Amino acid sequence: MHSIVKLILALSLPLLSAAALAQTPIPAAPSIGARAHLLVDFDSGRVLSSENVDLALEPASITKLMTSYIVFDWLKTGSLSLDDEVTISEKAWRTEGSKMFIEVGKKIRLEDLLKGMIIQSGNDASVALAEHVAGSEDTFADLMNQYAVRLGMENSAFYNATGLPAEGHVTTAADLAKLAAAMIRDHPDYYTWYADKEFTFNGIRQHNRNTLLWRDATVDGMKTGHTEAAGYCLVSSAKRGNMRLISVVLGSDNEKSRADESQRLLNYGFRFFETHRVYGAGERIADSKVWQGEAESIDLAIADELYITIPRGQYERLDAQLNILDPLIAPIEADQVLGSLKVSLDGEVVAERDLVATAAVPEGGFWHRLGDGMELWFDGLFEE
Repeated sequence: MHSIVKLILALSLPLLSAAALAQTPIPAAPSIGARAHLLVDFDSGRVLSSENVDLALEPASITKLMTSYIVFDWLKTGSLSLDDEVTISEKAWRTEGSKMFIEVGKKIRLEDLLKGMIIQSGNDASVALAEHVAGSEDTFADLMNQYAVRLGMENSAFYNATGLPAEGHVTTAADLAKLAAAMIRDHPDYYTWYADKEFTFNGIRQHNRNTLLWRDATVDGMKTGHTEAAGYCLVSSAKRGNMRLISVVLGSDNEKSRADESQRLLNYGFRFFETHRVYGAGERIADSKVWQGEAESIDLAIADELYITIPRGQYERLDAQLNILDPLIAPIEADQVLGSLKVSLDGEVVAERDLVATAAVPEGGFWHRLGDGMELWFDGLFEE
């Protein structure tokens, strides 16, 4: 029968200045003028401000985040090339709303269509890309919904590649934050296009509608949206130092409001919170004795990187508690769960992860197993 050995460890943290050690008061998050909003740390996933995050709303042109994510994914696998020449259909040419002004029957490089969709929010480019990938926009919408399931967007349904009004075409602030995080994580090279302030095509120069790009140098994306039903929407992301935040504002009153409210959220998060990488994926956290194995001990780690977002000035108040199964008896498989890690701030658990074996430990030889077995038996006799 396994028991649990508990170890309280001080996190291996760099020394902070006296100013950083002072505990900063954390005010309530600002009140946001929108139907729904969400502010979340990209690395830790901690939500810093939220309202109506699961309310189904029309996303308008923010839909194009999913359209571009799919195209980027196909580029990544080699199924598409930036040099692909896309023939523009009459449907794409006639698509209403914002345009990059492509012409029916012309062949346009896929890279230009992507930039026209991302920077100029071209609905015509979105339809052209959807048709190039899937043959028709309807089929592409089915693909969008499959990707939504894969990304954990549980309350989203897509019926077109543009975000033009369609019955049932909805998403949520929570789902859009997941999509934004996936975009940054999975396609960092293409994500840089979301920071471009303008794009010129066919002699027509158009500006990015994300006005935060001009007012805040740390903002590097992502996408605006607007229809009468959706209101004014903006998914934005900014990175200051080693901390990246994602903000989602849906259903604001006007173009200025969606930018102002997004800026307020970002400023709040960066001013009052800080994010730290506590442990790396596979990084040795501790070791533990192994009985009846070829090795005498085994290193323990967590499977993925661990980031923690906490109020500013409270970093050195973190404690790590390791709960390790005891005894550990071979054979042990690589990545086998052997315990847990809990990180606490002033007694409150802020993160918990499984502790796993960094390598396999096969059974030892007969005499080694016999010796260890007898020692375990004697230890058991004297346990209280």
